Amino acid sequence: MPLLLGHRGSPREHTENTLASFQAALDAGLDGIELDVRRLADGTLAVHHDAALPDGRQLPHLTRAELPERVPTLPEVLAWAVDCEAYVNLELKWESPLPDDRVVRMLDSIRVHGLSRRVIVSSFNPLLLRAARELAPEVERGLLYHRPYRLGPLNLPEAVGRWVDCAALHPQHQLIDAPLISMARRRGWRVNAWTVNEVADVQRLAALGVDGLIGDVPAHLLPAR
Repeated sequence: MPLLLGHRGSPREHTENTLASFQAALDAGLDGIELDVRRLADGTLAVHHDAALPDGRQLPHLTRAELPERVPTLPEVLAWAVDCEAYVNLELKWESPLPDDRVVRMLDSIRVHGLSRRVIVSSFNPLLLRAARELAPEVERGLLYHRPYRLGPLNLPEAVGRWVDCAALHPQHQLIDAPLISMARRRGWRVNAWTVNEVADVQRLAALGVDGLIGDVPAHLLPAR
């Protein structure tokens, strides 16, 4: 039975990446949530998808004191996850090509909250995942990608997944087919699909045997069970 995660919570009911949105996903019957992690100027890790707030202020230029109340910090969300026993997929946004202190700050917060076995860290940036592997090999990693990546006969997601020692591939759902599932099984990897919002896609992916479904509409994910 696949793991069911709310994409930034339940964003069609509440503002995405807020505690209200996360709680709504759990209340609807999902197993957990997917969220986005960004760094503020003072090192605070904020849960927000875009690099800027709706009013145009850039998150990398703000401090915790300047953050709107509706935007939670990562420790606040992880404390909530502990209380609710929620599974959490943390996506580190691609803010720079090279790893920075976001990685160690995120991993420290995961450890402080005792969630090393109930989270997966995902990113489109394999360098961040490789850094996470070196710092906390016990915290699982998922490689995000949104299109086929090939170099001649080389399947790049497979090669990069081995390099970062991932536990899962996180492809955009339309990329998932039986050969991809077969390759992942050979490597011992799970396959978590995003962003799955149509019931027909949920049914197709469940039939293929995906391990996780991430979507905006909890009611559309639940038939996978």
